[in-house]
Amino acid sequence: MGLRRTSWVQLYALCRRAPLSTAPAAREQPAAGPEAEPVCGPAETARPPVPAVDFGNTQEAYRSRRSWELARSLLVLSLCASPALLARHEQLLHLARKLLGQRLFNTLMKMTFYGQFVAGEDQESIRPLIQRNKAFGVGSILDYGVEEDLTPEEAERTEMESCSSALERDGRGVSKREKQFQAHRAFGDLRDGVTRARTYFCASEAKCDSHMETFLRCIEASDGLGGLGSQGWHPQLQFSDVLTKWRRFFHHVAAEQGKAGLAAVDTKLEVAALQESVVKMGIASRAEIEDWFTAETLGESGTLDLLDWCSLIDSRTELSRHLVVPNMQTGRLEPLLSQFTEEEERQMTRMLQRMGVLAKKASQAGVRLMVDAEQTYFQPAISRLTLETQRRFNVERPLVFNTFQCYLRDAYDNVTLDVELARREGWCFGAKLVRGAYMAQERVGYEDPINPTYEATSAVYHRCLDYVLEELKHNARAAVMVASHNEGTVRFTLRRMEELGLHPADRQVYFGQLLGMCDQISFPLGQAGFPVYKYVPYGPVMEVLPYLSRRALENSGVMKGAQRERQLLWQELKRRLCTGSLFHQPA
Repeated sequence: MGLRRTSWVQLYALCRRAPLSTAPAAREQPAAGPEAEPVCGPAETARPPVPAVDFGNTQEAYRSRRSWELARSLLVLSLCASPALLARHEQLLHLARKLLGQRLFNTLMKMTFYGQFVAGEDQESIRPLIQRNKAFGVGSILDYGVEEDLTPEEAERTEMESCSSALERDGRGVSKREKQFQAHRAFGDLRDGVTRARTYFCASEAKCDSHMETFLRCIEASDGLGGLGSQGWHPQLQFSDVLTKWRRFFHHVAAEQGKAGLAAVDTKLEVAALQESVVKMGIASRAEIEDWFTAETLGESGTLDLLDWCSLIDSRTELSRHLVVPNMQTGRLEPLLSQFTEEEERQMTRMLQRMGVLAKKASQAGVRLMVDAEQTYFQPAISRLTLETQRRFNVERPLVFNTFQCYLRDAYDNVTLDVELARREGWCFGAKLVRGAYMAQERVGYEDPINPTYEATSAVYHRCLDYVLEELKHNARAAVMVASHNEGTVRFTLRRMEELGLHPADRQVYFGQLLGMCDQISFPLGQAGFPVYKYVPYGPVMEVLPYLSRRALENSGVMKGAQRERQLLWQELKRRLCTGSLFHQPA
């Protein structure tokens, strides 16, 4: 069963900096490409109910797979589940390459790990897999899986240089950033302990431009292959520090007004009391702040919420000299903005230009962009850049999707605030929900921002998802990507879709899994008519080895799901053996 093509592109290492403005930017109307997908709302006529999906029917789940592919999956997933092998997998790969030679090593990889998680070496060689998946109802997200083969020392040096301002590097400036937003050598190698698709190192503007050209080619290729490309970026730490302090100051004042503990979207400050606090702290005089809070900008309610507060960080409001906040430890006022060189200002401008180039290209090609998440010391800046891009391009449909990591304690606040902002400003909300990939790095060196248990993270994920699905019920122009390998989460989504009347034909709810993982989820969804996609990496064997290492770590982190998958694979192989269909050919 083929699905109407929706192309996507995933972004995550393209840019080095993020903007401060949160005011609505000038919007651009997305161009409708020749195959651009129209916005679909609930149909006028009666439709069949949400299709039932059986994730335990191995015959249907693996109809697209030959028996030797099932055997390979069973072998590779079993090896990935071995802690002893995972701990030494890099040494074992190096030894195998030394003993077998490059040609035999490449053959071995293609028969095992590479063949399981990577589609092929180039866009032409991956075409048969793309077409076969599409025939069984599963779309593809093209993902150029090449990473730079840097040593840990080289990665650390590159990252430290890119995360420090010129003034800090030459010793002329003293960083006033909090510990979380300062460059730490402990986090220099961003690959350490990370289980996401890949890691980009943007050491220079030229390197970022090179990444952009690669991503543009992926967008162009999606027209022929019906899939996506893969992007990336790297904003600098001080922007996240600025945004976090500004938001924290709002909650500090809210606590003074007796409104601590409320959900962020429900917290409203009395403007009169806020003005008194600003004057007492010496941030600005009463006359200076009168223009900050006017009926024209904030309405006539006499209150101000977090979205209103964040809108004040804008170069057009002449607030830059007032952006100081009290240091809660020292009690002193400190400038919120750092001093930037002209070169750093140009870098910020180039970042915005790159995003504009990619979004325009994607709009013309009918491709959607998913902006991936990073560690919390980068994420506020990434989200701000994504928001600016959504304002410009999510006018008629959700072209740009932001990613929310639900293992973070503030994930629900982040989701609800963005939904509310989209409502107020009239652009189309688009989100990808994931659990998260940076647990090892987030729990070292500063206050732990992550939920205490996997169960707590799942509860937050479902809470965020439920909120977004409720929004989709009332807003046909919003959309969400449920990026999860957790069968329970997918079942939860299907149940809520049925309860809310969200039909797969509306194409508001998408599902996504990695190539080589959880076929027992992806293919039953696709064959039932749900929009579902596989992340399809491709690239030369040796250049994709860092990606394969990450996939091995990914399987160790989702042990419960992988164990069920291995059981189903073995069950289907036994069924085929007993029924004489061991030489099954997909039809």
